[in-house]
Amino acid sequence: MAFWWPLIVIAFAFVICKFLLMLIPSNVPSIDVDASDVIDDGHPKENSFIYIPSRRQTDKVQCYEPATMKYLGYFPALKPDEVKERVAQVRKSQVVWAKSSFKQRRQFLRVLLKYIIEHQDLICEVSSRDTGKTMVDASMGEIMTTCEKITWLLSEGERWLKPEYRSCGRSMLHKTAKVEFHPLGVVGAIVSWNYPFHNLFNPVLAAVFSGNGIVVKVSEHASWSGCFYVRILQTALAAVGAPENLVEVITGFAETGEALVSSVDKIIFVGSPGVGRMIMRKAADTLIPVTLELGGKDPFIVCEDVDVPHVAQVAVRAALQSSGQNCAGAERFYVHKDVYSAFVAAVVKIVKSVTAGPPQSGKYDMGAICMQDHSERLQSLINDALDKGAEIVGGGSVRNISEGAVDQYFPPTVIVNVNHQMRLMQEEAFGPIMPIMKFSTDEEAIKLANDSKYGLGCAVFSGSQRRARFIASQLHCGVAAINDFASNYMCQSLPFGGVKDSGFGRFAGVEGLRACCLVKSVVEDRWWPLIKTKIPKPIQYPVAENGFEFQQSLVEALYGLNVWDRLRALVNVVKMLTEQNSPVNSKRSD
Repeated sequence: MAFWWPLIVIAFAFVICKFLLMLIPSNVPSIDVDASDVIDDGHPKENSFIYIPSRRQTDKVQCYEPATMKYLGYFPALKPDEVKERVAQVRKSQVVWAKSSFKQRRQFLRVLLKYIIEHQDLICEVSSRDTGKTMVDASMGEIMTTCEKITWLLSEGERWLKPEYRSCGRSMLHKTAKVEFHPLGVVGAIVSWNYPFHNLFNPVLAAVFSGNGIVVKVSEHASWSGCFYVRILQTALAAVGAPENLVEVITGFAETGEALVSSVDKIIFVGSPGVGRMIMRKAADTLIPVTLELGGKDPFIVCEDVDVPHVAQVAVRAALQSSGQNCAGAERFYVHKDVYSAFVAAVVKIVKSVTAGPPQSGKYDMGAICMQDHSERLQSLINDALDKGAEIVGGGSVRNISEGAVDQYFPPTVIVNVNHQMRLMQEEAFGPIMPIMKFSTDEEAIKLANDSKYGLGCAVFSGSQRRARFIASQLHCGVAAINDFASNYMCQSLPFGGVKDSGFGRFAGVEGLRACCLVKSVVEDRWWPLIKTKIPKPIQYPVAENGFEFQQSLVEALYGLNVWDRLRALVNVVKMLTEQNSPVNSKRSD
C-alpha cells in the first residue's frame, strides 16, 4: 500500500491542476464583426417591402424572409471568371497558411468559439430570418453542433493530422512506415440552405484546420445569412494573423457552382441526388475527390417493448426536424402492431399542441418553410397518399401569418394507413409530415426500412438494447441511433454520411478531417545510416542463374505457413547469399 500512495497523490494533484487551469481564462482576443446591416431594430428600412419571388434567374440572388416575405436585399450571381479569380486569391493565401502551426490554428478556433458563445442571439436571429426556423431550432442545429465541432478539433484535431505510424510488414522490418496528412490546397463546398451557419462553418473548420483554403458557394435560398457569417470567419482569421482571402463565400446559381467545381482541389456538396450527379460529372473533368451528402428518408422503428409516451415525444421532434427549416429528420415511421394504436394516439395528442407561426415572435414551435412552392409539393405528396387509401388523423395549427406569407407555412400532419406504393414513403419530403406504418416482426421492419433508394440514417427504439442494436445493424445506412434520434451528429468524433442515393464520403470525425488532406505514404530506413537498403546479390543486374530460386526461397521464408518450412527456406536464402557465385549465369558468359 505504501508503494501506491505516492502514485495516488501525484494523480490527484494532476487532476486538481488540470481543473485549476480550466478556471484560468485563456488569452483569447475578442473580435468585432460588423452586423449593422443584419440587425432588425424594428424600424422599417428603405428597401423594406413584401417581396414576390420570381422563377426566373437573373444576375442577382434576391433574398427575403420566408416567414414574412420581407425583402432583405440581393447579392451578385458570380460568373465563371469571377469564381476562378476568387479561387486564385484563396490559393495564394493557402500557400502561406499551409505553413501555419497547430497552435495558431487552435487560436483561430478559440476566437471563433468565444464569439459564437457571446453572440448566440445574433447568429440565431440571422438564421431564423433567412430560413424561417425558430430560435430554438437555430440554437440546437446551428450553435450546439458548431461549438461541438470546434471543441472536438481543439481537443483531437492535431492528433489526427500528425504522422501516423503503421506496421511495416515482414519483408520491411528494417524500415519505418507512416502516413502523413498534407493540405490538399483549395477546398470547394456547395452547401444547402437548411443550416446556413453550420453548413458554412462545418467544411470551413475542417479545411482551415488541416491547412487548406476554402471557397464556399452558399445556397441561393440562404445567401443573406451566409454573407454575414463569413465575416465572422474572416475576422477571426485576421485576429490570429492569417493571410487575407483564405476563406471566401460566393453567391450565385448553377453556373457559379459549376465554375467552382472546375477550379478547386476537392469538392464537398450538400444537396439533392440530382445535383449531386451533375457535380460528379463536372468533377470528373479534373478528377478531384468528391464528398456528397444528398439527403435521406430516414426510418424510425418502434418496437412493442418501449415507453410509448417518451418515444412519441422523440418521434414528433424527429419529424419536425425534417420540416422546411431543418433536415436530418425521420420521414418514415414503422411501429409494431401491438403498440401501433397507442403510439398514434400519443403522437396525435402531441402534434395537436404544435403551432407554426412567425419565428421571431418566440411563441411558436415551428417557423416557416424556406423554399418557394415547397408547400405545394408537400400537399402533392399527401394528396397522392390520400388517393391511395391513407388517412390524416391529426395535425397542428398555423397562426398569425401575414397575408403575403401564407404559402410559406405547413402544419405538422400525422397520416396513417400508408404503404410503400405511395410517393410519401419513397420520396424525400423535407416537411413536417409523419407517415406511420405498422409491422409484425423485426424481419418485416428491417425489410421495410431498407426498401428505399436512400440510406443516410435510422433510429431504432426497443426496451432491449441488444434487439435494437441488431435491427440497426441490418439497416443499409451510414448513421444509426439506438433508442435516440440524431444524437450521432453531436458526437463530432464520428463520421457523417450515407449510402445509395444519400451519397458517399464522410464529413465530421477523423474521416472527414483527413478527407481534406493529401494522404501520403512514407517509408524510410529504420536505422539509417547504419543499415541501408541493399539489393541482394542474386537479383542484382545482371541477374544470377539462381535469381528466381532465391526469390522462391525468400517468399517461403517470409510467408510460409509452416515454421519448419520457413526455417528451411531461410537456410537456403542465407546459403545463396553467402555463395561466391558469378552474378552472370554461364549462358551469358558464353
